[in-house]
Amino acid sequence: MSGVGFAALLLVLALATLFGVVRRRRSGRLRLPPADDAPRLTAGDLRTEALGDRATLVHFSSAFCRPCVAVRHVLHDVAERVPGVRAVEVDAESQLDLVRRLNVASTPTTLLLDRNGVERRRATGVPKRHEVFAALDDVVG
Repeated sequence: MSGVGFAALLLVLALATLFGVVRRRRSGRLRLPPADDAPRLTAGDLRTEALGDRATLVHFSSAFCRPCVAVRHVLHDVAERVPGVRAVEVDAESQLDLVRRLNVASTPTTLLLDRNGVERRRATGVPKRHEVFAALDDVVG
């Protein structure tokens, strides 16, 4: 292998490693949504009987998503522990219009909605339980 080819290989490996590290650090982190006009979701949009009185944790999942099982457990556990918070799971495959409207690019994706149904936080991947509690505390107060 020539010196230029070896240098190119090292550069590609370094960039791939950097991409992997950044992606792993962002996975599961509850971040603020984009600054543009966040849509207001209703119980009808989510095909559920009601939103939470204080907040709603929305989890977009799919049939073959293994991490979605962990997200389901985390969000339902948090919702059971915090009064007025409800966890709702949305099958992304059966609600493609909603997935497109909200720009959900992968499963699992978690949205934290305030009491009015407005998205306040978003995470892709499996959020950590303590981060969900902290985000709820910030949103619900």
